[in-house]
Amino acid sequence: MMRKSLLAITLCLAATSALAAGEHGGSHATAPDAEVDRTIQVEAGDMWFDPETLGITAGETVRFKVVNTGNLKHEFVIGDAAAQEAHREMMQAMGDSGHGDGHDGHGGHDMAEGAHGGEMPAVTIAPGDTAELVWTAPADVESLVYACNIPGHSESGMVGEIQLGK
Repeated sequence: MMRKSLLAITLCLAATSALAAGEHGGSHATAPDAEVDRTIQVEAGDMWFDPETLGITAGETVRFKVVNTGNLKHEFVIGDAAAQEAHREMMQAMGDSGHGDGHDGHGGHDMAEGAHGGEMPAVTIAPGDTAELVWTAPADVESLVYACNIPGHSESGMVGEIQLGK
């Protein structure tokens, strides 16, 4: 009886963890609060982010709380400028090929591995919602970009810069 109870508890905890991972797989895998160095709130309005620039120390683990105060769905994606551009082009191509707006259900592009293409941490935020993303800043770059790559959004100003310090 004890063995069955322990098995049931273990399976429930495993299922809860899997469901908590959210829409983007491990992109915002939860980490115990002791592992997060600080929390940064980012506001996503319609065609802007606030703040527009963030200073983060290389190796620092940050919990981003992204609040969508706008009327449209947005995404918060972290990556270098080239990766952002490639993702933006992919999103635009999907929008042009009859896949909706290129983002509903992610327009069919792979969001597995917790990122766009496995390398860009990301969350999608519905209007009025808040999403969290836990991310550790790399030590080998000086700056990165965060953006909403839904077609037309970054082009209208939904971009920001992460300046990485040592």
